[in-house]
Amino acid sequence: MAAPTPGAAGVVEFLDRVDHAVATALSANPSATDVGRDGWRVLLMLARGTGRSMGEIAGHTTLPAPTATRIVDRLVERKLAYRSADPLDRRRVLVHLSAEGRTVVESVCQRVQHILTPRRAPATRPGAYDSPIPGPRTGSPV
Repeated sequence: MAAPTPGAAGVVEFLDRVDHAVATALSANPSATDVGRDGWRVLLMLARGTGRSMGEIAGHTTLPAPTATRIVDRLVERKLAYRSADPLDRRRVLVHLSAEGRTVVESVCQRVQHILTPRRAPATRPGAYDSPIPGPRTGSPV
C-alpha cells in the first residue's frame, strides 16, 4: 500500500481538524448539544436558503428519507426548525430554519472559525519577531 501524497495527507489532516472543531463547537452550545452531525448538516442546508422539502433534505444529506424525517422532527422539537405548507403545492411540506436555529448556526460557525484560526503569540517588546516557529530570525547571527 502506497503512502498518501503530502497534498492528500494535508487535506485529510485539515478535514480532521475541521471535524474536531465542529464537534467541539456543537458540544459547547447548549442549544445544539443533541443535534448530532446529521442534524448539523440539515441546519446548514436550511441556513443557505428558503424552505426545503423533505426530499431535498434527504437528497442533499444523502440520508434515507425516514432518517431525515426523524432528524427534522428532532430539530422541530428543539425549535431550531419549523414546517410549513408549500404555498405552490399544499400537499408538500417545507422545512425552514427558525430564528433560534439561525442563532445556533451562526454561533457554531463563529466558534469553528475561532478554533481553526491560527493564534500568534503576543510580541514581548516593540518590534519583536512574531513567528509561530521558535528560533532565530532568518539572517540574524546564530
